[in-house]
Formats: sequence, C-alpha cells, structure tokens
Amino acid sequence: MTVGIATAVWGGIVVLFGSGLLGLVYKGFDRKLAAHMQGRIGPPLRQPFYDVTKLMIKENIVPDHAVTWLFNGMPVVSLAAVATILFYLPLGGFAPLFSGYGDLILVLYLLAVPALAMIIGGFAAGSPYATVGAQREMVMLMSYEFPLAITLVSVAWRLATILPGAHTFSLAVIAAHPLWGMVGPLGVIGLVLLLISLLVVTPAELSKIPFDIPEAETEIAGGLLAEYSGRNLAMFYLADAVKMIVMSALVVALFIPYGIAAPLGLAGALGAFIDALFFLVKIFVVIFFTVIVVRVGFARLKVDQVARLFWLPMTAMALLGMIFLALDRIL
Repeated sequence: MTVGIATAVWGGIVVLFGSGLLGLVYKGFDRKLAAHMQGRIGPPLRQPFYDVTKLMIKENIVPDHAVTWLFNGMPVVSLAAVATILFYLPLGGFAPLFSGYGDLILVLYLLAVPALAMIIGGFAAGSPYATVGAQREMVMLMSYEFPLAITLVSVAWRLATILPGAHTFSLAVIAAHPLWGMVGPLGVIGLVLLLISLLVVTPAELSKIPFDIPEAETEIAGGLLAEYSGRNLAMFYLADAVKMIVMSALVVALFIPYGIAAPLGLAGALGAFIDALFFLVKIFVVIFFTVIVVRVGFARLKVDQVARLFWLPMTAMALLGMIFLALDRIL
C-alpha cells in the first residue's frame, strides 16, 4: 500500500511538472512557427519560460475595486482544474493515474472550470474591460460545450454497444479500443464528423484566434486578463499552456491512440520510449493544425459569429456524427 501511494505521488509530480514544461515548450513552438508563417522572426523558443519567470517575480497588483479573494483565487482554481485532468488522460502510452468508470464525464466538467474561473475573475476585477471579456467568455462557453459533450459521449456510447459491460466512459478504455476498426463505413463517417467537431472546438477551448474574443487586446485591452499581473497572471499563463496539452491529448486518446512500437517490433523500455516520442509528435501535429495554422489563417470572429458557428453547423455536425454511429449499430 505504501509503495502504491509513493508511486502515485511521484507519478503525479512527474505528470504535473512534465506537462507544464511541455506546455511551455509547445507555446514556444507555437509562437515561433506562427511568426515564420507570417514572415516574421518571432521570439526564441524559450520565451514562454522567460515570461513565466518574469511574472513570478513581479508584484501582484490587485485593483482597488476588486473582490480580492475571488480575484486572487480564480487563477489557482484554473490551474488546479487543468492539472487534475492530466491524471485521467493516457499520456505517452502510459495508463492514467486516476482511471475509473465515468472519468470522461468528470473531464468534461473539469474542462469548463478554467473558463468559469476566468469569468468569475473577470467580474471580480471590477474593470469594464474585464467585465466585457467575462461576458464574451460566457457566450463562448455556452456555445462550444454542446458539440464537445456530444462528441465525447457519442464515442463512449458507441464503444459501450460494442463492449457491453466494459467501463467505456473511461479514457483509458477508449484509448485501448480505437473505434476505427470496430465500426463499419457509416461509423467511420460518423467518427470523421465527430473528429472535425472536436478539432474546431479545440482552439475555442484554448481561446486562440479566431476565438480569442474574451481577451481581444486590440478591442478590450486584454479583457479578462486586463487587471491581472504577477503570480496571478503567471498561473493563468501556465493553465493555458497545460490546457493546450490536455486538449491535444484528449484528441489523441479519443481518435488517434495508436502506438508505433508494436508495428516496428519493439518492446520493453525501448518500445515504451518510442511510443512516448510518437505521442509527443501526435500532440504537436494536433497543436499545429488546430492552433498554429488556424490562428495564422483566420481573423478574430465576432461573438455572435462564434455563437452561430457552434450552435448551428458544429452542433449539427456533431449530432450527424452521432446519428451515423447509431445507424452503424443498427445496420
């Protein structure tokens, strides 16, 4: 029992620090590659580490009209929520630390917590810019959560019809049983539609262009984060970096959980190492196409355009994907 607890503690420390470092590394690649795609030099890859270090040593300023305990507490809540999700995700071919029936639903709830924390923090700041940003974040949250929920539940439900009695709402079980080879042509079409829906939701979850309307520096001076500085801003920055890993790892777990070691005939420690590297590559590919390419190729949307996009075409696409999965089961 003591050995198991010690292993879980050390595993949790490795997952938290490793994901934080990895998130900052990918943010560096994000900024560098986006700059090159726009014909700029861009900051060095280590710039996110400089940013976090600088913010950690700067003064933490609280506005006079802010609700202090809410203003200071929300960055901690945001970072804690995304960090908790890491314990339920299969990372690099390794089983999640916390894996049990229904953890997919828990992850769905936890994904909404950082946005809620930013909303509350924005309102608590007592700033008109932050208030506008909080209102925009609420609209976005209500818009993209529905297609996201449909996608996650549809995959778990279809797997449950194939593996009755299995804990199919566990991300570890879903990653261990990819649906692509278990469904027919209609099911494949449904999975493709659900994958597209999740890929579109990803930059919205991360508030990246074209879905960065809650911050919108050129419009509302940073919006939600206008009044944040010092350690509080650093925690929001770290939460954003970790959430980038969480969303891309979620895409990988649901739709591309395959390893490369077994096809290459590798096993043992070498096979685990190769699968871990392959996992990092998959994470990078997801980030590249859902974050970097999208924010370089598109301009910021208006809040009403975001609401229409997710409530109409994206929700319809997710529902259509669910219908195709249902038809695949019937036929």
